Amino acid sequence: MAAKAPHGEGLLLMPERRTERGWKAMNERLREPHTVCWKLEDPESALAPVSASDRQALAEAAELLRRGETVAFPTETVYGLGANAQSTEAVQRIFAAKGRPSDNPLIVHIADRSALEGLVTEVPPAAAALMDAYWPGPLTVVLPLRGGAVSPRVSAGLDTVGIRMPDHPVALALLTAAGCPVAAPSANRSGRPSPTTAAHVLDDLAGAVGGVLDGGAAGVGLESTVIQVLDDGKVAVLRPGGITAEQLAAVVGADAVLPPAPPVDFTAPADAVKPPASGDDAAGPDAARTDAGGSGPAPRAPGMKYAHYAPRGELRIVRASSPQAAAKAAAGLLAEAAARGETTGLLLFEEHVPLYPAGAAACTVSLGPLAGLEAAARTLYAALRRFDEAGATYILAEACPEEGLGAAVMNRLLKAAAGRVIEAGR
Repeated sequence: MAAKAPHGEGLLLMPERRTERGWKAMNERLREPHTVCWKLEDPESALAPVSASDRQALAEAAELLRRGETVAFPTETVYGLGANAQSTEAVQRIFAAKGRPSDNPLIVHIADRSALEGLVTEVPPAAAALMDAYWPGPLTVVLPLRGGAVSPRVSAGLDTVGIRMPDHPVALALLTAAGCPVAAPSANRSGRPSPTTAAHVLDDLAGAVGGVLDGGAAGVGLESTVIQVLDDGKVAVLRPGGITAEQLAAVVGADAVLPPAPPVDFTAPADAVKPPASGDDAAGPDAARTDAGGSGPAPRAPGMKYAHYAPRGELRIVRASSPQAAAKAAAGLLAEAAARGETTGLLLFEEHVPLYPAGAAACTVSLGPLAGLEAAARTLYAALRRFDEAGATYILAEACPEEGLGAAVMNRLLKAAAGRVIEAGR
């Protein structure tokens, strides 16, 4: 029998076997505000599952995708919220669940590079070389879209589409079993920190999505790097992520890599969302190309527009000429905030803990060593959610050098802070 799980109201654990009666029962539950959750016993063996319950879970999740429902699943970066990219009705469920602005395109996930032929018209040589080097992996490549290959909602009406092949056994197994290209942004409410565990997904989306495949914590922790090869052969980084600029340069040459523009649009996604159209207008490319105000082109890739990743409290970044100057300024601001009744939070690097007075903030979270930013990338979103759990209303975060993974970490922090930076000790 299905049973309520401890995560919260409406979460249903699936029985190991599924009869025709069971499928009918699941369909009935999906008409109610419930989310089906499968806890995989051995995620690492998902491509050739030994466990009968894992095989059944993957089959059921793939069936939901084929039926036009949404399923959250783990990737090596963050958890994604997937839907059949060829179905406008299915893709609209992503936008509705997330509260996502309609001009924000989605990334299409595939399990086999051969799927590109049916989705795009061309793969430039530089893009092919980068795929050879980093697929499967945290690299999304924006390519010319083949007409009618996916729903116009996926591309936001653009003539390009971002595609990636994730490097996670559960994701690859699900994509293979579903047999369709799967559009999948991060599985969180738009503007919130991205989810790196199934529990994070359920915190934001329980009752709003069809199912969640729990395959444990994501490894990289930050979304994929998004690139586009321009007409002159240069590689434009549209969003920094798990593949660094240095790694891209190792394949195509340093002179061929164009750095991302700094984020400038910090509109809250909730302020940009307008009610979805119905009927034929819902899929119209002209309606999808602009933001809620009806002006401005759709961004070429996710993460280029709107505030993202934000905790509920107000976040600011502290940047200074030295760690000591940053700590002195932050400690003073936190003390002032506490005196006026704020619940304070501090996000810092492990080496700098001794620079702060004891109890500098009500909630202090370390991102690990500044010398090894892999830990910061992996734990950033969980750290931001920790502040929510603590009820923090005023949060300060240390800046880090924008080199290597630091470029992606600072990109996410700037978006989470809506561009608010305190320059101290300069």
